[in-house]
Amino acid sequence: MPQKPSAPSFEDLLDSAQHHALHLERCDVYAVGEEREVFEAFLRDGSVPADDSEFWGGWLPLVERTVARGVKVRRVRVVSEYIRFEHAITDANLRAGEEVRWLPRRRASTLALPGNDFWLIDDQVVRFNVFSGDGQALEPEHTEDLSAVKLCTEAFRSVWDLAVPHVDYCI
Repeated sequence: MPQKPSAPSFEDLLDSAQHHALHLERCDVYAVGEEREVFEAFLRDGSVPADDSEFWGGWLPLVERTVARGVKVRRVRVVSEYIRFEHAITDANLRAGEEVRWLPRRRASTLALPGNDFWLIDDQVVRFNVFSGDGQALEPEHTEDLSAVKLCTEAFRSVWDLAVPHVDYCI
């Protein structure tokens, strides 16, 4: 059986974007190991990590340099009711240059959506972020398959159009 080619690093993928990087999030629970401590602190006292904290690592600088090159970085979160932690830390995403919207899951019932979260780069490359049922991050998948790209392009646009801008979304 031929070996599957390795996916580019996420940094390389975002660095390759020329027009836009679109992120659709659909999970209600993300149990990402390196975020556990920060998330538990949020649950205890509502604290969120500062923009310059280790939590953000290279993410915010990566977004800032991507946006500085003229690439639009947009994220939409489809949620059952709300995800308080994600909402609370979103101001840092906005300061880095992302545009963020929220879509209550009940408003997504008539949309055709892929089964996993994804990043779509310039309507050419899809990186699926795959999670287990309990929110653990699994190995991401990468594709340039035209039908997957088309599905993700149409899905993101339909969700984006229905979603509420972060500044107008109340939890």
